[in-house]
Formats: sequence, structure tokens, C-alpha cells
Amino acid sequence: MTYRWLLPEFIEDLLPPDAWRLESARRELLDLFRGQGFQLVMPPLLEYIESLQAGTGRDMDLLTFRLVDQLSGRQLGLRADTTLQVARIDAHGMNHSGVNRLCYAGSILHARPEGLNQSREPFQVGAEIYGLGGLEGDIEIQELMLEALKCAGLPKVTLDVGHVGLFRTLSRLAGLDDKAEGEWFEALQNKDLPALQALSSALGTPQGDALAQLARLNGDREVLGQAHRLLPQVPEIRQALSELEAVAAHFGQRVPLVFDLAELRGYHYHSGLVFAAYAEGYPDAVARGGRYDDIGRAFGRARPATGFSLDLRELLPSLPPS
Repeated sequence: MTYRWLLPEFIEDLLPPDAWRLESARRELLDLFRGQGFQLVMPPLLEYIESLQAGTGRDMDLLTFRLVDQLSGRQLGLRADTTLQVARIDAHGMNHSGVNRLCYAGSILHARPEGLNQSREPFQVGAEIYGLGGLEGDIEIQELMLEALKCAGLPKVTLDVGHVGLFRTLSRLAGLDDKAEGEWFEALQNKDLPALQALSSALGTPQGDALAQLARLNGDREVLGQAHRLLPQVPEIRQALSELEAVAAHFGQRVPLVFDLAELRGYHYHSGLVFAAYAEGYPDAVARGGRYDDIGRAFGRARPATGFSLDLRELLPSLPPS
């Protein structure tokens, strides 16, 4: 028997009052972004697969639904993330030479859930800054993310900050090929200390020891001092640690900070500072972001870029009543 009212796994309707609460939060967040000078864009749900995955490595591959366009015969994809679409709009749809602040709100689709019991149809809201390099843009977008979470009913969050430049520099110094880098990447993401020790022993170099140390460099501001002592004193690493210290100095005691120097989520397109917000009652991050200066290169126009996004469906338990 066919039950025509059944929906696919991890796909669900939003009924009143949840639908109204999500819609009210969407409006409030877009008003917040508009008040900070961000312009709204609405990318299509469907694009050629090459555009949706350009420059992301395999990060989006397993999440993307694919189908064939009956008009052109080309392969299409349903967006699994909006960031790359906004980079395309910045590069070609608007083509501004100055700073471009863009925001968006809409559903994305995942071929598989990213986490336990997570929806395959997140409602993604985000903001991105193009053309503003360095810490000024990073701090601006982090402050905006924290303000957005307040609007979504989460005034108390912990900010987790890392820097992909540390792993990228150490991988280059160690001379890792793609296969070896992938093994280190997986072990660091899982904080697999035995695997990291085995990889370090096999490499037998100071750079291998430094790579293994990244998994232990996780905690409060004291972690940055430890990193200065344990990691090679090369310009790229000093610069990355300087940027992390600047974040610590900016927020002071106003926001609880955790530094995780093995945080590599989105490694294949992030290029600098990465950050995530965590809140009580949520097992995973409630918002994520970072710098991705090379993301527009696939569209012929790489320039400084940073941004963040959150999933309003995931935040339904905290959203204020409509």
C-alpha cells in the first residue's frame, strides 16, 4: 500500500506555529542585515553542477542532489549551500570593484543529513562580505553573527575560533602529497590521537610533530601561547597566530572564547580564520563561518571574502514566539 502522505526521511512540513516563528525570525534577521548595509540576493535552487561545486573539493559532493536537465541534457544540482552561489553573484551578477555586503535566506537541500536527526532541508540564513580583506572583515562578520544569534533567541554563546592556515602551512613544510594530507586531515578532524602519533612517527620530522600537536591545542587563550612555543616560527604561522590573538583582544571577556587549532571544517575552500558558535542545548554548532578569499577564483574573480550562515530550522526550539 502507498501512503501518499508520507515524506522522505529527514524531510518534514513546518506547521503553525513553527512556520510563523521561522518566518518572523527570517524577517527580523534580514532587517538586521539591511540595517548593517547588506543587500539581499536570491540565488536559484537549481544550477549546473559545475557551478555549485566549483572550488569546494569534495566538501559539497556527497551532499548535493543531482539530476539531468531535460532541456540541455546537462547535469544539474540542487544547492546544498548558498555561499558559492553568492560568490558567483559577486563575481558576475554585480561585479563591484569595492566592498560588497550580501545576505540571503532560503532552503537548501542535502542528499544525506549532516548530523544526527538533522533535516535534509535546512533553512539557511547568512551574510557575506566581498572585497574587504584582513581582520576588519573577519571581526565585522563575527559581530554580525553574534547579533543574529541574539535575534534568534540565543544571547549566550561560546565562540570557537581556528585558522586553516596553520594546517595548510605545516602540510606544505612537511611535503605531504594529497593522499598523506587526506590522512592527516581525517585524523585531526576526529582528534584521533593514536592515529596522529602513528602518522607523526612515520613522517619522522619536526613538522610531523607539529601537525600532531594541533589536536592538543584546544582551549582558552593560553592555547595561543602554547602554539607559539610548539609550532615552527615561520611567517605564515606567526601571521595566523597573530590573527587569532587579535580576535581574543577584540572580544576580551565579553564573549566566551575557545581556540581549536585543529578545526578544519570547510578546509578545501576556507583560507584563513574559521569560527563557529555553540549554545547550551545544541549538540553541534548553531552558526559557522570563516574567510574564503579564493572562493571566487572558479568564476574568474578571486577577492577577499568572509561570511557566516545558520540554519533557522535547527534553531526552532530557541526562536522567539511570533
